[in-house]
Amino acid sequence: MYSKSYNGSNAKIFWQEFWRHELEEALKHAPVVIIPVGSIEQHGPHCPMDVDISIPYHMAAEAATRVKEYPIIVAPPVWTGFTHFNMGHIGTITVTLETYINVLCDICRSIKANGFERIILLNGHGGNVAPTQTISVKLAQEDVWALHITYFHMVEEELKIWGESDHSIGHGGEWETSLLLYLRSHMVALEKRAPNGLRAWFSSAELEKFAQWPERRREADEGVMGDPFKATADKGERLFKAAVEKLVRVCHEIHEKPVRSYFERGSHSSLGPI
Repeated sequence: MYSKSYNGSNAKIFWQEFWRHELEEALKHAPVVIIPVGSIEQHGPHCPMDVDISIPYHMAAEAATRVKEYPIIVAPPVWTGFTHFNMGHIGTITVTLETYINVLCDICRSIKANGFERIILLNGHGGNVAPTQTISVKLAQEDVWALHITYFHMVEEELKIWGESDHSIGHGGEWETSLLLYLRSHMVALEKRAPNGLRAWFSSAELEKFAQWPERRREADEGVMGDPFKATADKGERLFKAAVEKLVRVCHEIHEKPVRSYFERGSHSSLGPI
């Protein structure tokens, strides 16, 4: 489905489809590797289990297809997310926090060991945000640079302005349902949509700005946070294209700049302060 060219030659975009000599050639052009990261979990009665991995996967593939000047390579998606709080409804598969961190760290280390130094962790699951940021910080000390981006953080302003009812990404609500309607409409059972079941922990919205409990199933009886009845494919297309545009800009930036070393700064560096 996805193909592109750079330097006048046809090139693949999916890591697992490359031949060895193609990866060796890609290394000559300051490639960017995007690892889609998500989860397999319930998303209400109307969406499939793979919402949080399919969205960043499609965004990564679209970005790779658009850029022709250098390789953007899409690594095999990491669907094993940290999502114990969705286990209350059937279909969710989760791993422990330690397993999630170890698996993703080892994948990034392997990619770096192959010579690919510009890595983006493109996350699509809210429960992965803090762990993936931790992974990015942890790996930096090893001189493995994996930039953490959660796709809905790229479009926070758009969500606030464009949302008819939901002004954040939600969970199986207006925006995730809209994205699925645009990307994979055959996977959305609109007739099964359920209303928002989110229950606030605090009576004061002001307190919830800084005091937030970890997620629990009891906060949303139907497994939905947001209003899927406001979802449309047009909204999904608009948000998808806005996110991809920003992802491409990030890829351009890290492609054009030299990879910095963790040891370039500080008293331990032979280069001294920069």
